[in-house]
Amino acid sequence: MVREYLEKIKENIEVRKNLIDLKAAIADRTKKHALLYALGNELDIFYKLLEAEDPKIRKNTAQILGKIGVKESLDYLYQAYEREDKLFVRGSYLTAMKELDYRKYLEKFKERLDRLQSYEAREEEKKHVNQEIKLLRELVIAIEGIKSHTFIGYDKVTKIILLTNRNYQNITYEQMKSHRAKIFGAGVMARTSELKEIIPIRTYTQLLFVLDDKSVLEVHAEKVKEQAIEIANQIIESSLLVFLKERHKGNAPFSFRIECKRAMDRKEKSILTKTIAQLLEERTKGALVNSTSHYEVELRLIPNKEGNYNFLIKLFTIPDERFSYRRNAIATSIRPVNAALVMELAKDYLTEGAQVLDPFCGVGTMLIERGKFKPTGDLYGIDIYGKGIEAARENTILANMRVNYINRDFFDFTHDYLFDELITNMPRFMGQKDKKEITYIYKQFWKKAKEHLKINSILILFTYDRDIFKQTFHKEWYTILEEFEISRKEGAYLFICRRID
Repeated sequence: MVREYLEKIKENIEVRKNLIDLKAAIADRTKKHALLYALGNELDIFYKLLEAEDPKIRKNTAQILGKIGVKESLDYLYQAYEREDKLFVRGSYLTAMKELDYRKYLEKFKERLDRLQSYEAREEEKKHVNQEIKLLRELVIAIEGIKSHTFIGYDKVTKIILLTNRNYQNITYEQMKSHRAKIFGAGVMARTSELKEIIPIRTYTQLLFVLDDKSVLEVHAEKVKEQAIEIANQIIESSLLVFLKERHKGNAPFSFRIECKRAMDRKEKSILTKTIAQLLEERTKGALVNSTSHYEVELRLIPNKEGNYNFLIKLFTIPDERFSYRRNAIATSIRPVNAALVMELAKDYLTEGAQVLDPFCGVGTMLIERGKFKPTGDLYGIDIYGKGIEAARENTILANMRVNYINRDFFDFTHDYLFDELITNMPRFMGQKDKKEITYIYKQFWKKAKEHLKINSILILFTYDRDIFKQTFHKEWYTILEEFEISRKEGAYLFICRRID
């Protein structure tokens, strides 16, 4: 069929129809090769059609050349793009050139992009102008990448929100009381010009920013598309761009994504976020560029009780080195922020210079966070899983710490002296480990731990199996000093115990 379509095109028979049929046919890779074979090196027929009077013939021809991907086509496609006067055709040339090495025309594309972004398109032009802008940006980004910005706004007075564990906002609050902080449902909010003092706090999950002039986006329309327009208008009229420019080194554009936290139909959410993103790009003349994979700014929409959206900003331009040591993890690894929270909750029981043992150390997170919280004596990590121990060693080197790791079953472990503290993330009932196996491990744990702990030593135990913990607990040997619910949803708890016999 490919050869038949090609012959009819050569004979000027229903050219547009046969171009469309040919384009569909060569979507199959084998048929694309058949076309190349049939053409040999004679692509002139297509190059001439790029000058055809019918714009739809030009469009389909460009699309075919893009699918063929012959490098000699580049100059012909670019020249056709330059002289094209129909907006709906221009994107086809750009799409075709994406498949070729177009670097020689990169500066031309950037100049065209600048002109289009400052051009006030008429209503009937907007769809095609926006498409061309989008394609030009993609061509530029594919070569230059997305320009990253350096955050410099550490001393700017800013309203921030630290998201924390909802049960223990006070832990983070106590570390930032001097910054006019206030506890709220999801964490702690503050107004500060000393971000460098706040960023190192280890017990928050996310740092978000709030604009002074637009913390809530009001929604009145019923239809999703109209809601998107309302939201976009409010963001554009806000101080967002000023906020970004004042706090970063480097000029626009800023790459962003929209994150909507409202529970809604997937299709409707897509319409909402895509419409907002398109309008922000259009109305800011490209100062904001939507990118779903490489972005520096996340514009977060969180539904509130009034049916509107709280408007928060997450910046990926701020280096967060708190847990940068954690290059390696396994499925059962405790999250570093939870390990840091554990240390804060247990702080009254942790002593300087303590000899510390983690019998199920995994990738070392609990021991590393213990070492960072307060100076210790020797730290020992035991685990039966060899790859976990390898990962722990690498993480510990990155944390600039020293831990003695041993690849062994804890129940076969021996040591010359007793420990002051046992800190661990207990084995969890999940995957291949059934409830009976975990119960057996807990029963053995209480006996084995007693061999390695001093009288009055402290056990800091993070568990997802509270019932098994309580069922197997040895009251003759240990006492529970405190119990903390870390996450009811995940079933995560922290127990602080003391060895009494």
